[in-house]
Amino acid sequence: MPRVVSASPSKPFGFPRDRRLLKPADYRAVFRSGRRVHDRQWMLVVAPTTVDAPARLGLAISKKCAKRAVDRNRIKRVTREWFRTNDLRGMDVVVTGKRGLAELSASALRASLDDLQRRKLG
Repeated sequence: MPRVVSASPSKPFGFPRDRRLLKPADYRAVFRSGRRVHDRQWMLVVAPTTVDAPARLGLAISKKCAKRAVDRNRIKRVTREWFRTNDLRGMDVVVTGKRGLAELSASALRASLDDLQRRKLG
């Protein structure tokens, strides 16, 4: 069963700032030292951090993978929910999408992320 991480009692399903990659330098560090894991829909760049540090997520969903902003936002929402419900402690993760991602349903997006995590991230 996935571990649910809550932001605070008033916002149990939030996504707090300390769980996000915010600065360009953070993204550069992950891309420089991280390991690339990919399948047909996604590329994840995973960089280890200290064991006790909370996992942080960065999203790079471009117009190449989803032309319409509404599709990019839906992809980001599903990805944040996947990240929030999985315990990836001690990792910084940057998620990028590949072409054709916008055509998938939310459940298919989630299933492909789960499969990628199970096969590649351990």
